[in-house]
Amino acid sequence: MAASAEMAEKWRRVNELLEARGLDALLLARTDNFAWFSCGGDSHVSIAAETGVGALLVRPDSAVLLTNNVERGRLLEEELAGYSYGEDISPWFDDALPAAVERVASGLKVGADVPLPGLVLCAGDIARLRASLTEAEVNRYRGLGQDVGQAIAEACMELEPGMTEFEAAGALARAHFERGITPIVVLVAADERLLKYRHPIPTANTIERVVMLVVCGRRHGLIVSATRIVHFGPVPEELRRKHNAVVAVDAAFIAHTRPGARIGDVFRRGLDAYAANGFPDEWRLHHQGGPTGYATRDYRATELTEDVVQTNQAFAWNPSITGTKSEDTIIAGPDRPEIISASPGFPMIEVTAEGTKLQRPDILVR
Repeated sequence: MAASAEMAEKWRRVNELLEARGLDALLLARTDNFAWFSCGGDSHVSIAAETGVGALLVRPDSAVLLTNNVERGRLLEEELAGYSYGEDISPWFDDALPAAVERVASGLKVGADVPLPGLVLCAGDIARLRASLTEAEVNRYRGLGQDVGQAIAEACMELEPGMTEFEAAGALARAHFERGITPIVVLVAADERLLKYRHPIPTANTIERVVMLVVCGRRHGLIVSATRIVHFGPVPEELRRKHNAVVAVDAAFIAHTRPGARIGDVFRRGLDAYAANGFPDEWRLHHQGGPTGYATRDYRATELTEDVVQTNQAFAWNPSITGTKSEDTIIAGPDRPEIISASPGFPMIEVTAEGTKLQRPDILVR
């Protein structure tokens, strides 16, 4: 493999897991783990698929690409360039992954991130390898966050009453693709649909007064999530009250996301903020987010989550109160949480939580 501090660190983590689990090799077939180990390689064709069109079989001192003749060229030339991988290439009409693993790892004890006969499923252990981002990953993530923040703000400025949610989704997707970002989640809700649904896929519903845009944008495997609200005309008092409350909740989640904190305790702080701001039961109507990075969420945090926040671990909290929501992507830096997906020019609300002043996106009035 080419010399790389990032690659060396990832290899070190893989070897630690191999030793701890008594394994000889690790199969990385999921798109998130493929991207993580390859330092940003993209193995997807369908954004709906969790497993990619190529997999990596990693041993203590070597790695083999398992794919078919259709995908080989792109993966090696565009996604894995700069690194030296062995190859096991199947014809497209006979590219069963179990057979490929048997060819390259016969007699070995192999762990995997997907369930396959004869392999040891250790998806959770592998996901934990990704938790603490390397310096190179933090730098890529900041760049992605900056671009997602700009893209969603740009889309918000294109919205007009009379547009459909489909048209709004098109503007949101275009702004991301133009920046080399794949929008793997696009949600849009206007007016009554915003009051009814927490996961609103776009429809032909027409925007009249208010609309919410939500995106999860992926580039080099990393994913940034963000939500913004646009209102046409003066913001009603009830919506103003709810939005002020939800950004206070979001600030509480963010401020307490510090290395060493038990994630269940961070979640509890968010619930306390819901109650303190007059909406004690709204958290029951939607999940609150959790760790992110190479997955939209590695899992949904709850008060029972025992995992501890790692230094440079990414999170996307997404508290919501009926009719509004607050969401950005953060990195739990060694000194303080860093919001990486801010939208330049967007109106902001300053909130103080745990002695920390945080800027949270306000409702954009058009």
